[in-house]
Amino acid sequence: MITALGQQILRTDTAGMPLEWIDYRSAVRFHFLEQIAYVAGNPLFQIHGGINAVTRQQSVVEVHSIIATHGNSHAIQKMRKGYIPPLNNHTLFRRDNNLCLYCGNHFSRRDLSRDHVTPLSQGGADHWNNVVTACVRCNNHKAGRTPEQAGLELLAIPFTPTHAEYIYLQGRNVLADQMEFLRAHFPRTSPLHARLALAS
Repeated sequence: MITALGQQILRTDTAGMPLEWIDYRSAVRFHFLEQIAYVAGNPLFQIHGGINAVTRQQSVVEVHSIIATHGNSHAIQKMRKGYIPPLNNHTLFRRDNNLCLYCGNHFSRRDLSRDHVTPLSQGGADHWNNVVTACVRCNNHKAGRTPEQAGLELLAIPFTPTHAEYIYLQGRNVLADQMEFLRAHFPRTSPLHARLALAS
């Protein structure tokens, strides 16, 4: 269970484009560096700082679930069409909702694996569009074959997430207001809309 101070905060640029997840320390640092353009989402908690020697007032920062910050953004490069987020098992399993895309059952992370639809041994790539989540049993059964060669049916087409989708997939304990904000940045045709509707 995530404590209040362990809750991730969604950082965006001033245009509202999702950038990354940060912790409360980074959020407070942005406040004190006066780099916060505006806050959105719900207030999560207040952080009490030191007492001003002149005013004798204690500093207080209210941290919201979504903050927009000033400054140059590396995310602009990630918004370009050619951007491909890094592939890792955590985000892959989240993309596929911890579901084996061969047998259709849900599994815990330790019982899941990355399967290459077209095996590497047959010229397949280690790329989002060629990998799916598979339980260990189905992956072992499929081995170095394509689904057709192994007599398996692929239940969903693999896809490369956009930057906003990838930010969502990286999140832990995504709050309802953060989820609503991120979903507004998903493409209308994103398979995640249907997968999130099934999960709720």
